[in-house]
Amino acid sequence: MLERKDVVEMSDYFNVADIFGENVFNDAVMQERLPKKVYKKLHEVMEEGKELDLETADVVAHEMKEWAIEKGATHYTHWFQPLTGVTAEKHDSFITAPMPNGKVLMSFSGKELIKGEPDASSFPSGGLRATFEARGYTAWDCTSPAFVRQDAAGATLCIPTAFCSYTGEALDQKTPLLRSMEAINEQSLRLLRLFGNTTSTKVTPSVGPEQEYFIVDREKYLQRKDLIFTGRTLFGAMPPKGQEMDDHYFGAIRERIAAYMKDVNKELWKLGVSAKTQHNEVAPAQHELAPIYAECNVAVDHNQLIMETLKKVAGRHGLQCLLHEKPFAGVNGSGKHDNWSITTDDGINLLEPGKTPHENVQFLLVLTCMLKAVDEHAALLRAAAADVGNDHRLGANEAPPAILSVYLGDQLGDVLNQLISTGTATHSLRGEKLETGVKTIPDFMKDATDRNRTSPFAFTGNKFEFRMVGSQDSVAQANIVLNTIVAEAFSEACDVLEKADDFELAVHDLIKEYAVEHQRIVFNGNGYSDEWVEEAAKRGLPNIKSMVDAIPAYTAPESVAAFEKFGVFTKPELESRVEIEYETYAKTINIEAKAMIDIAGKQIIPAVIKYTTELGQSLATVKTACADADVSTQTELLKETSALLAETKAALTKLQEVTEQGGKMEEGRAQAAYYRDTVKTVMDELRAPVDKLEMIVDKDLWPMPSYGDLIFEV
Repeated sequence: MLERKDVVEMSDYFNVADIFGENVFNDAVMQERLPKKVYKKLHEVMEEGKELDLETADVVAHEMKEWAIEKGATHYTHWFQPLTGVTAEKHDSFITAPMPNGKVLMSFSGKELIKGEPDASSFPSGGLRATFEARGYTAWDCTSPAFVRQDAAGATLCIPTAFCSYTGEALDQKTPLLRSMEAINEQSLRLLRLFGNTTSTKVTPSVGPEQEYFIVDREKYLQRKDLIFTGRTLFGAMPPKGQEMDDHYFGAIRERIAAYMKDVNKELWKLGVSAKTQHNEVAPAQHELAPIYAECNVAVDHNQLIMETLKKVAGRHGLQCLLHEKPFAGVNGSGKHDNWSITTDDGINLLEPGKTPHENVQFLLVLTCMLKAVDEHAALLRAAAADVGNDHRLGANEAPPAILSVYLGDQLGDVLNQLISTGTATHSLRGEKLETGVKTIPDFMKDATDRNRTSPFAFTGNKFEFRMVGSQDSVAQANIVLNTIVAEAFSEACDVLEKADDFELAVHDLIKEYAVEHQRIVFNGNGYSDEWVEEAAKRGLPNIKSMVDAIPAYTAPESVAAFEKFGVFTKPELESRVEIEYETYAKTINIEAKAMIDIAGKQIIPAVIKYTTELGQSLATVKTACADADVSTQTELLKETSALLAETKAALTKLQEVTEQGGKMEEGRAQAAYYRDTVKTVMDELRAPVDKLEMIVDKDLWPMPSYGDLIFEV
């Protein structure tokens, strides 16, 4: 049993400002350590996209190495994000070949900084290259700062990189993300120039991903093979109390969890991750961590660091972090709200409506372009949030529905209605004064935008919140899609406006046109209601309920056209990702099915047999001792348990058969659909009697901790 860190001593207190970013090779460090000429050249590369010469790279590499060694680093790694959903790294030490005197030097060159050559043969490629073509390249992303990660393995200099094949195709999440950022930058600047902005030189998507997660006791976790192999419980009866009292949400954080959160924050702050908000989420044992906004690619990197840190630190506290979207059936799952906005280098937020949005023509054009982008690419945006775990959440009345819609709130909704009905907007609703009736509590103005927790894509003041992303997913894919589809909408608007003789008239006409054409995507009501499902169908909005049905959106003609237009993806790159997605789905369900077979066959059935044997022996003993004794309870239990055991065994046999059949199928859509429609159905058939048995069998005989043990005993 690991020692718990329940007691906080005075020596544990620290000043955040003193440690924030101390393990990051950030701008302040570069300014201090690099020669002025080198620092300037590097900034030109970062800000203007100029090529980095080897001489400059050598100087940067040397200073980065010296700084990292001062932090205790012995190795460096190109830290990249292949299509596995997690990060990858290969560590090389700084040492050179021993000199004649037996000593070694510590070396790190510009070439080693800029480029790495990892074996790419075992990473998903979707057929982009043959297995024997093992070489891949990692290339330094200088816009995301290097950092030193300190852990039990020592200290390692981590260099964020892109990852591509020998022939240049993207094999990762970062490469297309950076491409999409260039696209939205170019098209946003076109739009700004039309409105007379000549000062802004760069536009960057800003992202703040909120991370939800569960924390359970590690000892209990290790007794659950399903959690170990799949990240979620494949069996489990609901406890007497779940989340129905809503007493966990924003409740007082338990000391054990608080100590864990404190260490998580400390680690993240050292890495320059601006962990800002922490609280208990809706479900027992569920929590959330939210950072402050960062540039899109940095935010994606930081979210990966957050997930890695949540898992790593949990082990030190005798805890286990569960990032799966649905670790417990019947209990709220976990998502990741992706807060997205676009800002200029001189501080202008293009999604800031101002106090009178009806008069803010630039904002109204941006807003209606957003509606156009989401409406035309709703299926693609849904696909960007598709993963196996998320199928348990989306559309299940606990997370955003599977139907894409945009929530604007009362104020912007009213402005939009004015545009649609009259062609012009003449006023904006103001927030009313909130009067509490308590003299000592100050009155304040209510926000006219309010909130809607059922909306998958909601405007929340000066940003859009895309709420569909799964908790264990990278946020890269969602932001690649968002950046690209908005860039396309901006581009098409600029194409019209740049040719217009009367810009003012043309922009007002275009805003009205987009508002009218895409009003169907706007919905401010209850996204969980059956009425909305019917209404969405009337509007022609797609209702894509599973990952398997979402995947084809990547290679739909309109998707390919948008991605190729801005060089974000080639058609072969998109086709490869489709193959990877289908393969991932099938493999995931296959692992879950095999885990169920293993647990049911080796743990549950033997435990139930032992219970029924004891029950039978008890029955016989009582009858022998007293022939007149009432043994109806034991008899009924024995009959019920035996019937459920037979049902379990029949479902287990069936699951073994269909899983074996699925494994023989050719990889692709047909196999993925078979796992969804057939294997998953039989998995549910196996789970049903087992969960009933859990409520009958003696707790001492049941082979694993219950839901109650896992989510309430932390």
